Amino acid sequence: MALWGVSTTDESKPKWLTAEQKKTVFATDRGWVQLNGKGLEEVICSIGGLAGTSTITGIGAATITSMDFVTTSFSEAAGGNIDIRVIFNERVTVDTSGGTPTITVTNDQAGSGTDATFTAAYQSGSSTNRLTFRATYAAADGGVAEDDVLSVAAQNLALNSGTIVDQADGTTAVEVAISAAAAAAAGTLTASA
Repeated sequence: MALWGVSTTDESKPKWLTAEQKKTVFATDRGWVQLNGKGLEEVICSIGGLAGTSTITGIGAATITSMDFVTTSFSEAAGGNIDIRVIFNERVTVDTSGGTPTITVTNDQAGSGTDATFTAAYQSGSSTNRLTFRATYAAADGGVAEDDVLSVAAQNLALNSGTIVDQADGTTAVEVAISAAAAAAAGTLTASA
């Protein structure tokens, strides 16, 4: 059996974890680490040099392993933030001095919303493996209306002259592709009245 971590696929995370638990696991130079309920890190599978670009055990550039809507309900009347979390297989560093990375959100316009697509801009998470992207709507804005269903399709993060790099070495650009599987697993968010 090959060591966990010798490929960049999500399946190389420890097999005994559920899909939900894998969202809290990421690679470090010590091996696969899991965040416990108190925000502390615990090494659950030790592999020296796992994060980064080591040719022996390193998994190479950080990749997106999953994503989800942090916002679980959105009211068109009240407005507010729509937050989406993008989860990488290792820690990443975001630099917005040149521009802010974004992702595109698709609106099925089942209600009367006017925005078929809109962007959510990077909000927080640099130096972790979980980046939050946010779109903000004013109350009764009309861009996202009652019964509109929001989703994220397979796409690349738009860097917009910003950068996202592996924290392990500080220079390797991450892979910014959101796979169809990760997009589908994120589910949808339906706006209410």
